[in-house]
Amino acid sequence: MKQQTQALHAGYDKDSQSTMAVPIYQTTAYEFRDSKHAADLFALKELGNIYTRLNNPTTDVFEKRFAALEGGEAALATSSGMSAIFYAIANCAEAGDNIVCASQLYGGTLTQTAHTLKRFGIEARFFNVHNPEEVHKLVDEKTKVIFFETLTNPSIDVADISAITKIADGYNIITVVDNTVATPVLCRPLERGADVVVHSASKYTTGQGLAIGGILVERKGLLQKIKANPRYAHFNEPDHSYHGLVYVDVPLPLFTLRARLSLLRDLGAVVSPFNSWLFIQGIEHLSLRMREHSKNAQMLAEFLEAHPKVKKVNYPGLKSNANYENAMKYFDGGACSGLLSFELESFDAAVKVVDATKLYSLVVNIGDSKSIITHPASTTHQQLSPAELDACGVPAGLIRISCGLEDISDLIEDMKQALDA
Repeated sequence: MKQQTQALHAGYDKDSQSTMAVPIYQTTAYEFRDSKHAADLFALKELGNIYTRLNNPTTDVFEKRFAALEGGEAALATSSGMSAIFYAIANCAEAGDNIVCASQLYGGTLTQTAHTLKRFGIEARFFNVHNPEEVHKLVDEKTKVIFFETLTNPSIDVADISAITKIADGYNIITVVDNTVATPVLCRPLERGADVVVHSASKYTTGQGLAIGGILVERKGLLQKIKANPRYAHFNEPDHSYHGLVYVDVPLPLFTLRARLSLLRDLGAVVSPFNSWLFIQGIEHLSLRMREHSKNAQMLAEFLEAHPKVKKVNYPGLKSNANYENAMKYFDGGACSGLLSFELESFDAAVKVVDATKLYSLVVNIGDSKSIITHPASTTHQQLSPAELDACGVPAGLIRISCGLEDISDLIEDMKQALDA
């Protein structure tokens, strides 16, 4: 099936009620037929519902549908995008290991990787996403993940996906790629060599700021990279927390299986069935929205680039932008999502413009149908030092825009009056 058809049909086999809409299975637990049925489910001799912390019929549709959109083999839904990132990393690394990350990351991801994971004994090392060759200097025998974003938030850089994944493959290291901003409608990293994709479903997937959730997707054939790979011994040796299960020997997608049976089981960052249902609704029209978000963002970026008070506009759809070539290479049809940022002279100038807008909502989210304006240096990246802000491409005068679905003439007019105020 083509992607838009998958968005409407993948993963759903109608139940006995034959409902057109995917039902919400709002339940904690499931009744087993008998003791043998229960035992077989726990032993993985039979697949089925056990407990909603592990699986749920509504969430199962969401996972299968999203995996289809990304071109992946299987997916695992989580309670947030941050938990999806944590599970993807924790599924690979343990105390004493390290991960290599792009410096240009979402602020929450930077703090998780650089600070929170450090307390778990996992070191984060950083490279400039525009210079993948820096990875060579950072990798050693304890490196378990190379992590980056396809379209960075809020610096709006486009990674050279193929170049980074080729380096990772040379060291037999798993790549984890955050594809939240681009979505699988515009970019599919698994087709460019990535191993695992993560998303905050709270953004474009839901599309209206209605629900918090995350998801990770593994590529087809990841078993071949992990099997007998000394970096990932825990996939190749018996898991004593699950009656000696060896994940590489199970005929199921092993990355999401281990994340489900170990991490989701023990840490419990599970998405609610109702939120999964909301994400399913968003997926159905995701492709339509992403084209319109991109169209509006392109026109707003062109207006900002011509404004005398704007020092710099970060949007890869602009031919003047350093990321234009990668955007044309990796993004379908040249559509570059609805996220852009622009730089003013100072912190104070940025705050003044943010406060002067009327149509844009001052919100720390992206991907909503309504347009959002954010000053990262005083909100999402406030915890970073000036040096760290510069390193991740977030100067003090930077303003981030999540361009919504309003009429573009209204969005431009409101931005013009705010800049000229």
